Amino acid sequence: MNELPWIWTVLTPAALIGLLIAEYHRSRPGKWLFKPLASAGFVLTALAGGALDTIYGITILTGLLLSMAGDVLLIPRRRATFLAGLVAFLLGHVAYAVAFGVHGVHWLFVMSAIVLLVVAGLWLARRYLPRIEGAMHGPVWAYGVVITVMLALAVGTYGAGGSWLIVSGAMLFYLSDLSVAGDRLIKPSFLQRAWGLPAYFGGQLLLALSVAH
Repeated sequence: MNELPWIWTVLTPAALIGLLIAEYHRSRPGKWLFKPLASAGFVLTALAGGALDTIYGITILTGLLLSMAGDVLLIPRRRATFLAGLVAFLLGHVAYAVAFGVHGVHWLFVMSAIVLLVVAGLWLARRYLPRIEGAMHGPVWAYGVVITVMLALAVGTYGAGGSWLIVSGAMLFYLSDLSVAGDRLIKPSFLQRAWGLPAYFGGQLLLALSVAH
């Protein structure tokens, strides 16, 4: 890895600090400033790491750009933009799943991960779905299936000798979605964002860095 990705990598955690402060003080201008900056950090990290040089890098970059779009769409607390953001993140997960397939996976690792994730997913559904309005049940189920497949394929890349950056990044992204579900679908809470945002941006940054390996 050359030195350039590390320069851009600093942008994400620096902007994340500002974003958390803005979230705590409910500063809308602060959110509009720091959230896109934090997202730009992981996109620029991937580009500087050579994302355009490989098919894996291009598909990861696609996922990062879709995630950046989802970040912006989630800033307004309106149902229409939230649903659009949900679609952007869903497509981002699909892009990551394709990238992991392109990378190569060990299918025994993938199937083992799916079994564990399905069990975890059913437990989460039992906990969350009764507290979510009925109209959102379908989208939530669809989203859950996609992120389960994405994470299982990430585990599969590790079984095939892939970098720990991939599975760690995918796991953090998966976990951050739980905070979004709790904050946007059940009850708004700064505590959800206080751990969910670092998990999300940390996960995206790890995936961005993985293109240089």
